[in-house]
Amino acid sequence: MNAASNETPADDRMARIAAAIGEPVRARMLCCLMDGHARTATELAAVGGISASTASTHLAKLKEQLLVDAFAQGKHRYYRLSGPDVAHALEALLLIAGTPRPTFTPSTPSSLRTARTCYDHMAGELAVALHDHLLSQQWLVTSSNGYELSPEGETKLQSWGLDTEACHQSRRRFACPCMDWSERRPHLAGSLWRRC
Repeated sequence: MNAASNETPADDRMARIAAAIGEPVRARMLCCLMDGHARTATELAAVGGISASTASTHLAKLKEQLLVDAFAQGKHRYYRLSGPDVAHALEALLLIAGTPRPTFTPSTPSSLRTARTCYDHMAGELAVALHDHLLSQQWLVTSSNGYELSPEGETKLQSWGLDTEACHQSRRRFACPCMDWSERRPHLAGSLWRRC
């Protein structure tokens, strides 16, 4: 620790991150998450070939080093990489190691993966694709309560015939991400999606 500062020197921080990544079970878990899909601790335990309690210990270490984020949805707790910088760093290490980036292969029947409902909103591949499209076009922007429409998004969705004012006046949340259980990526929930 630098006596003139309470901050951890960058080389010490890098060594801690490298140690967290360097443990083979944690490295397998991180590689599994590189496809952008969230996983439960149970699924990551299976990937690592370890018990659920041991997986929790490893995941806590990864979370402590800011390599993964954890979030709860319903009765499940999901883990994902904490951001694109982590994914880029892992991808660079995989390139040095000479291995390809892993791919996600869902085990859900295709009839359920394409389109279905999640409570009272749409889910599945099509709903995830729409969610991603709305974000990529910057029609949806993140807010403290989930998502809001940008001015351009408001105009565009109104041109599609959506009554965005009625969506805003609803008693339920306007728009928020909801983890899709088959795709392990978010689809859109809230009053906006119910009316789309």
